[in-house]
Amino acid sequence: MPGITCDTCPLRNHALFIPFSKEELAFMATFKTGELRVERGMTILMEGSNSPQLYTVLEGMGTRYKTLENGRRQVINFVFPGDFIGLQAGLMGEMKHSVEATTAMTLCVFRRDDLWRLFGQHPERAYDLTWIAAVEEHFLGETIASLGQRDAAQRIAWALVRIYERLRATGHCKGSTVPLHFRQQDLADALGLSLVHTNKTLKSLRALGLAEWRDGALSIKKLAALADLAMIDLERPERRPLM
Repeated sequence: MPGITCDTCPLRNHALFIPFSKEELAFMATFKTGELRVERGMTILMEGSNSPQLYTVLEGMGTRYKTLENGRRQVINFVFPGDFIGLQAGLMGEMKHSVEATTAMTLCVFRRDDLWRLFGQHPERAYDLTWIAAVEEHFLGETIASLGQRDAAQRIAWALVRIYERLRATGHCKGSTVPLHFRQQDLADALGLSLVHTNKTLKSLRALGLAEWRDGALSIKKLAALADLAMIDLERPERRPLM
């Protein structure tokens, strides 16, 4: 099956992503070396590894996590189409967390060694990498704020709104439903909750007619009310660069 070229990339059709200039598009065509298709459950990047490749998620979803010394896994956040992964290894020499495919995924592949060519020849694209890193830091800050200041219902409402808005912005919404193939345990880990508490809270949100998550699909019944519960404003996701 032939790969998708940068000029025909379906992600570029979504308003979430900042358009390429002709020069940036031409460079990205040389930066991309191919595509990788991985099966559900496959580890894409391993904590401590020195990966020679960087990736943009073209299709599918994944999970970022750290493994503790006792072997337990802590979910950090989730990976969606358009996300750039492997930057830590590219800049720090090794990954500080792992990335696992939650669904079958298709990834655009880039050589890590070409990262320095990008910085040297296309500073605008290098700035985009800085922006991506800053967004990751902002998201972690928002997560910490949720852990410290939101109760269980507010945390889960916050996560569901953010995930729903992101997937809707990349064309994955049908009516009021988006695909969501993570486990409840993954969401519980990411939000610092027990599985039992997470399950009870999701049932409560369903009973209130706000949201329902089952069989790999998330349906948001009352988005504004769910955002109010989460103590966040409903805003269109900020436009972001696409690597």
